[in-house]
Amino acid sequence: MIHLAGLCWWAVALPLLPLALPMAVHTRHTALRLTPAAGPERGLAGGELEGEPLRLLLIGESTVAGVGASCLDFALAGQLAAALAARLGRPVAWRACGENGITADEALERLLPQVAEQPVDLVLLVFGVNDTTHFSSSHSWRDSLAGLARHFVERGAQVALAGVPPLQHFSALPWLLRQLLGWRARLLDRQLRELALREGVGYCATRLQMRPEFLAPDGYHPSPLGYRV
Repeated sequence: MIHLAGLCWWAVALPLLPLALPMAVHTRHTALRLTPAAGPERGLAGGELEGEPLRLLLIGESTVAGVGASCLDFALAGQLAAALAARLGRPVAWRACGENGITADEALERLLPQVAEQPVDLVLLVFGVNDTTHFSSSHSWRDSLAGLARHFVERGAQVALAGVPPLQHFSALPWLLRQLLGWRARLLDRQLRELALREGVGYCATRLQMRPEFLAPDGYHPSPLGYRV
């Protein structure tokens, strides 16, 4: 069924490429470019709480690098760690291993070696936007994420996959690109859910009613409020 849905996407997208490609090139050249968040890639949330810290590792694309926030404390890693510390009543020691523009396949080669031996209790894999815009093959997408997940499962960690963000709401993109890429993102997200079931890992859907203030000034990355939500 997913294979058929992918074929349907290409059947619609290919005739529109003469319109969509110039839009994509123009958007790339004119879009506001934000830098990754400042500050150290490690931190401790809930340091005042008792107990052994939960060791949290995030691996992924620009959202893990904190693009759209001033520092990683206000980006996904720091905000997730703070929420987990409050929920669990114990400290959370976090590390963010992210790279702006990276795909899952590239992360398997470049990011995993940086953290492969790190002791960790919970790993969140955050990918999808770049694999959507780079038109990564479904086979490569699934295999790369499975490779990342299996490495940490075999080391005894819990692993969760973050849902693919809703590109149809990225205001930096022209309407046609939003529709095409949003549709493709939903297809990859369906594959992500099936992969999570097959590999026995967690899946965290992106469930929120999008509002303009959830996006950074570039209209593409989350704002600090978006990261928190």
